[in-house]
Amino acid sequence: MPTIVIPYRGDAKRRLPAPVRAAVAIAMLGDVVSAAVEVGRVLVVTGDPAVVPSGVEVVPEPGDGLGAAVSAGLARVEGHALVINADLPCATPAAIARLAAAGLALVEAGDGTTNALSLPDPSVFAPLYGPGSAARFRAHASFATVVIPELEDDVDTGDDLERYARLLGPRTRSLLAVTA
Repeated sequence: MPTIVIPYRGDAKRRLPAPVRAAVAIAMLGDVVSAAVEVGRVLVVTGDPAVVPSGVEVVPEPGDGLGAAVSAGLARVEGHALVINADLPCATPAAIARLAAAGLALVEAGDGTTNALSLPDPSVFAPLYGPGSAARFRAHASFATVVIPELEDDVDTGDDLERYARLLGPRTRSLLAVTA
């Protein structure tokens, strides 16, 4: 059973419409956590523990960006770890289980960044996030790229929400129905 590290910053979704930004970020986190708890132990790394669904562990965010947040979560993991971004509201337990079965692997977003990692040995992690991160992870530790559509579609904009509307998790879908 893997440990799933989910870094979460509520203020990270700046390209979403301001009136729904925080609520959408919290709903997406809830959908990702709901899928992840079906697969393994869940650690949410955040500076805002009040938004974390009950039943999962909270790791204080160190405040130095995504790489530092992931490193803080991985420091509490023994054995196989998965790192899954909190803005993947199409994530399902089956998709997360496929990632866990992939060995040393990553899921690449359409823009070349990294949405998820599978780390059988978390010590191989290096904080390589940012533009082009998928290529840097592959070069760093021979990560395989796995195609898992539910983990490829991250939500950064209102257009992304519309594009993935029928695939969204229940919390995000319900929120959008209320705000429409």
